Amino acid sequence: MCDDDTAIVDSIEIYLQQEGYHVIKAYDGVQALEVLRKEEIQLVIIDVMMPRLDGIRAILKIREESNMPIIVLSAKTADSDKILGLNVGADDYVSKPFNPLELVARVNSQMRRYTKLGNAAESSKVFQSGGLAINDDLKSVSVDGEAVRLTPIEYNILLLLVKNQGKVFSINQIYENIWNEEAIGADNTVAVHIRHIREKIEINPKEPQYLKVVWGVGYKIEKIEPR
Repeated sequence: MCDDDTAIVDSIEIYLQQEGYHVIKAYDGVQALEVLRKEEIQLVIIDVMMPRLDGIRAILKIREESNMPIIVLSAKTADSDKILGLNVGADDYVSKPFNPLELVARVNSQMRRYTKLGNAAESSKVFQSGGLAINDDLKSVSVDGEAVRLTPIEYNILLLLVKNQGKVFSINQIYENIWNEEAIGADNTVAVHIRHIREKIEINPKEPQYLKVVWGVGYKIEKIEPR
């Protein structure tokens, strides 16, 4: 948990400890990166406006080495600020003032996804469209044999679409399937993650081979026979 407001950090710590989480605290981006180098961390909650190193730059540094879930906690509530947070690699964005119980629910949701990524399934689950392959046992993604690193949210969106090749999912359907909550104002959130996935799996994201948009309807993974 990283925020320069000590009262907020202490308050969130209490709620998370009640859920059984061990909370390590930092008060600026530099301290957060130092903690990540020394401790085994599974999820980061981070403020945007902090001294020494702000949350946005800290997230960029974290994403150079880790795909762990990151939740942004910020008083900046404009859509452009939320999009920026998601663009640099955050998985979720919670605006201040916030309901601590909602934040805990979002932490639980992200941890379920992250834990799921680390656990192998009981039976072989490999899904493929052309050169795009997902091994859901290993939670791995590759394109033409080259490994692709995705965040937990990106992985789950891609898995949903690849498992249902050819089926078009609306933005609301994607959001409700992945976030397990009602889709209210989900357009920007889903669009940002879709763009990130395309940048990672497509040779030319502007002319996607796999992840296609059906204008006015939604998105789908093109059904392509494996090579």
